[in-house]
Amino acid sequence: MIENRISDRAKILLIDEDTSISYLIRRAMEKENYKIYIAGSGKQGMEMSTGVCPDLILMDNKFSDMEGITLIQWFREWTDCPIIILSERSSYLDKVEALYAGADDYMVKPFHEKELAARIFSALRRRISAGAHTYYEAGNLKVDFTKRQVLLGGTEVHFSPVEYRIIESLALNSGTVVTYQMLLEKIWGPYAEQNSRILRVNMTNIRKKIESSPLEPEYITTVPRVGYRMLESQAEKGGMQMLENQTGRNMKVMEGQNIRNGIRMMA
Repeated sequence: MIENRISDRAKILLIDEDTSISYLIRRAMEKENYKIYIAGSGKQGMEMSTGVCPDLILMDNKFSDMEGITLIQWFREWTDCPIIILSERSSYLDKVEALYAGADDYMVKPFHEKELAARIFSALRRRISAGAHTYYEAGNLKVDFTKRQVLLGGTEVHFSPVEYRIIESLALNSGTVVTYQMLLEKIWGPYAEQNSRILRVNMTNIRKKIESSPLEPEYITTVPRVGYRMLESQAEKGGMQMLENQTGRNMKVMEGQNIRNGIRMMA
């Protein structure tokens, strides 16, 4: 059994108006152990993204309710997660425009499901490689960024997607103050309400789960009228062995099928 696969717990938001191709992509990527969330329009994709907090976004660049470029730019205002465009448009101008707008990759339909899986893996690998740590650790608390898992004294603690995103943002900046506004924009997008009540409610829940005394927190302290500071991590920079394991798995090119306009064609 291959452990620590990069696909474990990774969440992908797929935004496409073609429900048939969305179904095929979801089925193919679930075989790779990704969690797939589907939005059927640009606006629905915007709404779902703030709740799902995806690790990667797959999206068309043509929607009936908005321009694909507008959606890419909106995502780039508040998240750095990889964006891969899946489009029928093959013009180099469309590709250049999408990449300059903030997309990380561009695939033209039809495409092979194994190529899509490889590109997703590559994008997630680059994101992890760019991070300072693969995990946070201080005292009895450990946050594994690759597994999206929080352990307290070796026991897993379960959080909502929003709660985890808050912990992740603070842990990645441990030892420094992260302002309320930075967290609001990071978690809820650039148009989040300015008041921090929703943030305080989530922080109360987080502290109840990780602090022995929530009123006298050890791991996440409040800097009045500014933000929060997470206890500095003692973890050294993590290695990438888990990626090597997954690479060996994904490099096995198996017989597959093409995805084209919602119909699988034999390769």
